[in-house]
Amino acid sequence: MTSKLFIIQPSHYRSRSDLTLHKVRKRSLVGLTLPYLAALTPREWDVPLIDEQLMDIDFKAPVDLVAITSWTINSFRAYEIADQYGEQGVPVIMGGPHTYFYSDEAAEHCDAVGIGEGEKIWAVMLEEVARGRSRKIYRAEHLQDLKNLPSPRYDLLNLRKYSLFKAFSVQSSRGCPFRCEFCSGRFYLGPSYRYRPVEEVIDEIKKSKAKNILFADSNFAGKMSHTMELMEALIPLKVRWSTLWSAYLCNNEKFMDLAKKSGLLHVNIGIESIGQGTLSGLNKRINQVKDYKRILHNLRKRGISYSLNFIFGWDTEKESVFESRLAFLKEEKVPIAYFNILTPHKKTPLYERMKAENGIIDLDHICRWPGLHCYIRPTYCSAQELERYVKKICREFYSYPSMFARLPWPVTKANIASWMVNLSARSVSRANKGMEDFDNY
Repeated sequence: MTSKLFIIQPSHYRSRSDLTLHKVRKRSLVGLTLPYLAALTPREWDVPLIDEQLMDIDFKAPVDLVAITSWTINSFRAYEIADQYGEQGVPVIMGGPHTYFYSDEAAEHCDAVGIGEGEKIWAVMLEEVARGRSRKIYRAEHLQDLKNLPSPRYDLLNLRKYSLFKAFSVQSSRGCPFRCEFCSGRFYLGPSYRYRPVEEVIDEIKKSKAKNILFADSNFAGKMSHTMELMEALIPLKVRWSTLWSAYLCNNEKFMDLAKKSGLLHVNIGIESIGQGTLSGLNKRINQVKDYKRILHNLRKRGISYSLNFIFGWDTEKESVFESRLAFLKEEKVPIAYFNILTPHKKTPLYERMKAENGIIDLDHICRWPGLHCYIRPTYCSAQELERYVKKICREFYSYPSMFARLPWPVTKANIASWMVNLSARSVSRANKGMEDFDNY
């Protein structure tokens, strides 16, 4: 007999002061988590997929087991959902990046917690919890070999809930070869960089019939030869794709030419700082400030849209950092930039060091709420002032004079994409709620 399993991706609250759930009418990105978990599920289960940002949860609908995937930003809502089903006597399991760092906390709200990659523990959890003989913690003891992964069950999604020009998430690798002090990804993704066979990635893209792809990798080009092979194989598909990679790759002319030829539309790059001392402190020495101008030139001359990530709050900085970074962005005509406050994620070297130094303000709420929040004690200003400084630079960067000075005319797909992101970011940066929806662009 078929059993029913709800796989739920919770929404999050709009802000700490506005406890209404964030909802959208349509998504532009087809996420990977729900359809991939469905692909791992044995076929004797009926598996409705519930993205709470797109649909409401019907708590009265009959179900035999509920699985909740959670990030820390939606963990409070995930616990509420788990508690409500628990009160009805429905068994609940939880997993996702959040449970890796907060397994004991999550275990208080569900029957079983999955820690680590799901391939080796998912089916076991389903069977044992359904039979009422589960353990409290299921831990994936070994990293998954990325060969022969199942294809995501996109057939279970209502694609009418997604925009006309939607992009599909595809994972070509897991992990990152670098060890930035502030990054938590290497913990739940594993300490080694692994990649999928090129032919299997290409087959998955063909099955999705997607024309727009987001490679949802922590570092798309962690192994140059594999990435070059993948980009060569993308050329006949005539897809547009976006991803995240390290800045130094933009110095490689052959790599960049192939990326452009294979359909690269947009790349996100973690610049973090324009101060070499700060980068060294973050253990991001792979970034060399002296190369930045050449890196950005190599992107511009190929007509590739790009965005840069910056972090503020490092203890080597001074207040002048805001003026100097804004001047750099305007001088280089950077199309898109994201401004973040240094946040110590649990278990990272940064977290452990700052916790020992009493440098963290609110341990219980780190990453629990959307928007720009300062959880540290900066050396050159107060936490509240740092929030104001970052919001101010965002408003100035996304002002109309700045946009018209920086952005090329929207006559190519890459330029159109840059204008659309800028207009969205401008709206968010000027919201009356203090940019609480900052995570939505």
